[in-house]
Amino acid sequence: MKELLIRAISGLAYVALIIGSALYSKESFYAVFFILMLFCLFEFKRLIDLKYNWAYIVAALIYFRFSELEVFNSKYFHFFLIISLFIPFIYQLFITKISIASSKIGHFLLSIGYIALPFSFLTSIPFINGEYHPKTIISIFALIWANDSFAYIVGSTLGRTKLYEKISPNKTIEGTIGGFIATLIAAYFLAEYVPILTLTSWLIIAILVVIFGVLGDLIESKFKREAQVKDSSNFIPGHGGFLDRLDSIIFAAPFVYVYLHLFY
Repeated sequence: MKELLIRAISGLAYVALIIGSALYSKESFYAVFFILMLFCLFEFKRLIDLKYNWAYIVAALIYFRFSELEVFNSKYFHFFLIISLFIPFIYQLFITKISIASSKIGHFLLSIGYIALPFSFLTSIPFINGEYHPKTIISIFALIWANDSFAYIVGSTLGRTKLYEKISPNKTIEGTIGGFIATLIAAYFLAEYVPILTLTSWLIIAILVVIFGVLGDLIESKFKREAQVKDSSNFIPGHGGFLDRLDSIIFAAPFVYVYLHLFY
């Protein structure tokens, strides 16, 4: 009972942080998600045993490159970003053995592509036609939470057929279908109460969230299995790490961004 209470309290605090930061202002939204990105990057670096601390600086530069804040959109900032991306490669000139595997340069690029870029896309989602719409990003998180919650509920009660037992033995096809149906229902209500997007658009986003959210969860599970750990960290009591809570939306965010900003 005590463990369940701790899990509930920390979960509510996490949800309140996401919703509150988005609603308060775009600056608070950027700040909170920047900190979340750094936590996720820290956890991911530990999973893949990456020693490059320069990854934090490069991740920050990429994150703010996508920002709507004018201070980060000057040509000098872009120049510094480009140069910083090549510093790890220049570093290879001064070590005794140059190898993608041994130098961890491959892992460095992986950490940027897996954490920094998705967060950059994620924080660009609520900007539609140049205007900040916090309810958009909150609604997408709601779809993620609906999918995760009902996939767990249906999977734990009715689940029999394993989805991908080799990587994630607890996930079932029945749970995945349950999460998918719940997410579509949530999308219908979002179209009613958050009419920023049409019903068709919310349904398309729901499908993207389910497909790529599940893939993101499986990918992180594979990283954890290879690192032989249960959770990415213990920063969130009862829930594991920030990467454990954000793995789905991290992988889904670029696809949602592409739909909203290129096709919608």
